[in-house]
Amino acid sequence: MKQATKPSITAVKLYDIRNYPDVNGNLAFIEETRDIPFAIKRIFYVYGVHPGDIRGQHAHRRCKQFLICVNGTVTVTCDDGRQKQAFTLDSPLRGLYIPPRIWAEQSYAGSDTMLVVLTDKYFAESDYIRDYKRFVIRRGLKRI
Repeated sequence: MKQATKPSITAVKLYDIRNYPDVNGNLAFIEETRDIPFAIKRIFYVYGVHPGDIRGQHAHRRCKQFLICVNGTVTVTCDDGRQKQAFTLDSPLRGLYIPPRIWAEQSYAGSDTMLVVLTDKYFAESDYIRDYKRFVIRRGLKRI
């Protein structure tokens, strides 16, 4: 059986989102596979989270994600089991690509914050790794 590669924190990338400013407002857009590294299967958004609350706290086995904070500020901490890196999303013109097998947690700065998430897979509970200890063990790593 072929061993799947284990992404490192360097696979997590910030992307600029194309924007057309106009006197009547701005238009920002994303085209699948042109602006993000996958075709979009699912879009969802998270809002109304109490300031300081943490969401996410999981990794995906196969699902790729692209996160955009369209209002407010979200700090996304990504973890490959060896290294952690925090990314601040505070503009609708920046998105964060998270590949499979990267643990991610989001901290919300305010209750008006809205995070939009694009994925390349439909929802499947079996794709989630929700236990951090299990995540580290599956990667064959020692706990941080």
